[in-house]
Amino acid sequence: MFVFEIQILFMNRKRIFLAVLLFGVCQINAQRKNSHFRIGMSYGFGSEFNNTDYTFTNHFYKAQLYYNLKKTRNFEYDILVQPEINFGRHQLLNLYFVKPETPNFEEKRIEYMQLKNIHEYVLNLGFMVRKPIGKAFSCYILGSIGPLITDTETERMSKGFAFADILAVGFMAAYDRFQIDIRTSLRHVSNAGLGSSNAGYNTKNVEFGISYQL
Repeated sequence: MFVFEIQILFMNRKRIFLAVLLFGVCQINAQRKNSHFRIGMSYGFGSEFNNTDYTFTNHFYKAQLYYNLKKTRNFEYDILVQPEINFGRHQLLNLYFVKPETPNFEEKRIEYMQLKNIHEYVLNLGFMVRKPIGKAFSCYILGSIGPLITDTETERMSKGFAFADILAVGFMAAYDRFQIDIRTSLRHVSNAGLGSSNAGYNTKNVEFGISYQL
């Protein structure tokens, strides 16, 4: 009798365990289906608009966190956070860009006309408006702004704190929980007058990314 009761108790516990496990799996699946978050990464590159004053080429890496804010019948609205590291190469072409009233202007001209490597550490905060095209595709417009730290002084921008402004258009293709992303963008970097030099850089860029729906 005692052994029989033990067996019943064991079977009941087993059923309870299986029921709890099944409930947990269902909850995880429900959370996944209802998740508003995507995580991803991207790589991009670009260069300055043609001019006679300077050259600037860059490539960059971004981590990405998307949050789907709202869905309507025709559009989806996302906010996103994109930490970025940007590797630039810059050179002054027009030595007369450095004016004689600049302290030690002759030395500055020589210094600035050397090819320089620039590292920028950026936190992009953006808003995306996306238009689904069928079940697998979508196109979008993205605007972002964010603070950055640059480690190199040039004739166009002081070392230290600045801002990056980006306007992009892109295309996404979805497969299961993954989304492949390609976008083109215009990027402006300046320090809003917080430094002694604030001409900044203007670049055109192409970016490729992949993200995963949580």
